[in-house]
Amino acid sequence: MKFLLDNIWLIGIALLSGGALVLPNLQRRGQKATILQATQLINQGKAVIVDVREPDAFAAGHLRDAKNIPLKDLSNRLGELDKFKSKSIIAVCQAGVQSAKAASQLKKAGFNEAVSLDGGVTAWQAQGLPITK
Repeated sequence: MKFLLDNIWLIGIALLSGGALVLPNLQRRGQKATILQATQLINQGKAVIVDVREPDAFAAGHLRDAKNIPLKDLSNRLGELDKFKSKSIIAVCQAGVQSAKAASQLKKAGFNEAVSLDGGVTAWQAQGLPITK
C-alpha cells in the first residue's frame, strides 16, 4: 500500500497515457476500407470513389475515375450520388481524416455502404498504386 501512495503520480500518468493510446480506437468515426479492400471493390466494379479534397489537390493527383466533391459541398451535392446508392461509396482524402467525416455524412444520408479509405491518397501512393492527373 505504501508503494501505491508513494508513487500515485507515476501510476496516474501511466493510466492517463494508456487511456490516450486507447481513445482513438474507441472513437472510430466510421467504417474504413483498407487499400486491399478498396482495390478489390474498384476492380469488381462495385464501388464509386468520391474524392473530398479541394479541386486543386484533386487536380494534382487522384484515384482513377474518382468524382471530386469537396467535403464542404458534399451535403449540397448528394443528389449527384443518388444513382449509386446500391454501390459502395469509397470516400477519399489526403490522409483519411476528412474522408471519415464524409463517410459518416454519407451514411446519415442513406448510403449504407459508405466507407473511408484508410490512409487516404498518401497511403495509396505509398503502396505504389496508380494516380491520375
